Formats: sequence, structure tokens, C-alpha cells
Amino acid sequence: MAKSKAQNTPSGEHSDAIASAVRTLGLEADGLNALAAALRDGLGASFRAAITRIRAAEGRVIVTGMGKSGHIARKIAATLASTGTPAFFIHAGDAGHGDLGMITKKDVILALSWSGETAELKTLIEYSRRFEIALIGITASADSTLGKASDVTLTLPNAREACPHNLAPTTSSLMQLAIGDALAIALLDSRGFTATDFGMLHPAGKLGAMLKYTRDLMHDGKTMPLAPLGTKMSNAVVEMSAKGFGCVGITDAHGMLVGIITDGDLRRHMRPNLLDAKVDEVMTRNPKVVRDDQLASEVLEILNSSKITAVFVAEGRKPIGLLHLHDLLRAGVA
Repeated sequence: MAKSKAQNTPSGEHSDAIASAVRTLGLEADGLNALAAALRDGLGASFRAAITRIRAAEGRVIVTGMGKSGHIARKIAATLASTGTPAFFIHAGDAGHGDLGMITKKDVILALSWSGETAELKTLIEYSRRFEIALIGITASADSTLGKASDVTLTLPNAREACPHNLAPTTSSLMQLAIGDALAIALLDSRGFTATDFGMLHPAGKLGAMLKYTRDLMHDGKTMPLAPLGTKMSNAVVEMSAKGFGCVGITDAHGMLVGIITDGDLRRHMRPNLLDAKVDEVMTRNPKVVRDDQLASEVLEILNSSKITAVFVAEGRKPIGLLHLHDLLRAGVA
């Protein structure tokens, strides 16, 4: 039998690859640690000033850069926009070919250049100075063209690239990405941006499903399996089977939920005269309930931690709906 390519690879080469990967991660971690230390020191004042500038802007954050910095800038713009700070990316090379028209005096420009001397940024820098548009520069050189021209300069500490030749942007790109994330989350915190706000901007995919409300997924009205106190177990089992949720809620004379009977309760109380008993003898009292304004992700956590498959939705103790694990699965939450 022919050996696979992986089987033919000497074990020493695998070891070298792992050693290279670990070395890369170590150097990049050093860069992040240096960035954190700088924020606790002199960079902190500039960081706060950048937050203040962005918060004061009536327009959007225009994020720009070239090369690897451009790729990072595009991701920063997306992160800002998804966390409540209106932002979009402009390619520095396209700015001088008409895209400057996308920028208004109410905006803030966030420009990335590790050296601070990226030629394509010159047009954007001059435009921002001419029309007094706030400019925040992210660079490793405060004395660079970008560093000197910026209203606020976030000077990142110098760190060795993970590239063995200290050339390919690796550690530097990660540090740019990290300071962008730090800005986005600091802005999120300062605005009191909630999970509900986040859900408004992320309606699609699993993330959107997790941010749906309980009321969006629950079964209500006559679809709920309910029976009053005093009901014979034979009738309760019929109700449970007819509704198909593996449980039946027990209500008092005022319609308040006082208990629940599940498939598990039936097994635990199995005896010859079980169907002649009253639900009062079998039910689990004071069952867990959730609110209709809780997030689906919260309900999933409750179901998992409690090791149950269904939960009633209630206003106080009045049942208004039922949510089953299968509903969360169908919605893409679980």
C-alpha cells in the first residue's frame, strides 16, 4: 500500500514546523504584551483622546490603509460598524481617484501605516488638513509624516516581526488589529451598547439566532400543554401526548403555573394506578420559567445547565408560552 505524503514526511520536519509555529506565536504575544504595557503608560492618553474624538464626531469613522495595513483597516471598519460605531473602509490608493468624495467634514479618519510614510496616504492626509477633518493615525513612528500630521497619534511600540527575516508584516499587523479591537470595544463600553443593540445589527446566521427573543420562538395560546390542579393523570398524559412537547404545565384556579409534569416524572412515578392519580401528586412544583424578553442564548444556557428540554415562558407565574430545545435547534441557536 502506498504511503500518504504525510506518512513519508520525516518526523523531524514536523518538529521543525511546530517549533516555528510556537516561535511565531511567542513573538506575536510579545508584541501584544508590549502594546498592553504601552497603553498603561504613555499611549493611554492618546487612546483616550482618540475615543473622545470619535465620540464627538457627528459622522462616521473612515478607516484607511494600504497593503497589509489596508486589510487590517477593512476589518477594523467592520468591527466598529458591528459594535455601534458607524464606519466604513476607503482604500488609500482609490482615495485620490474620487473616493475622497465619500468623506465629509463631520467624519473622523482613522489611518493605518506602520512606517507612517505610506505614499498613498499623502492625498488623504492633505485632504483632512485642508478641510479640517479629524485625523487619527496608527503608526509605529510618531515622527513620521502620518504621526506629525495627525490630530491624535496612536504610536505603537516597535516589536520584532514573527518572520525570521523581520520583514513580513505579522506581529505588526496583529498589533494594529488589536488596537482597532480595543478602540471598538472601548467605544462600545462608553456607549452602553447592549446585546440587544448588537442583535439589531446581526440578524443573520447563528449569531442572529442567539440574539432573538424568547417571544420570537415560543409556542403560545392553545398550543401550550396545560392542565389544572385536580386533573386525573390519564387526562394529563393525553394532553402531554397531543401537544408533543414531552411535558404538561399544571395551573391553579387563577391560571398561574404551579407545577410541571415531564416524561421523566412519569418514569419516576410509574405504578399500576398512576393514571388514576391526580396531577397534584406527580407534578414537580415551582418549575423554572423564563421571560418573553430573554435572549434565546440565555434560554439555551438555562436548558443546558438545568438538564431539561422545555421551559414555560411566563409573566410573573402566568404561562404565556413554551420553548422547547427543538425550537432552538430549528432556529440555529444550538
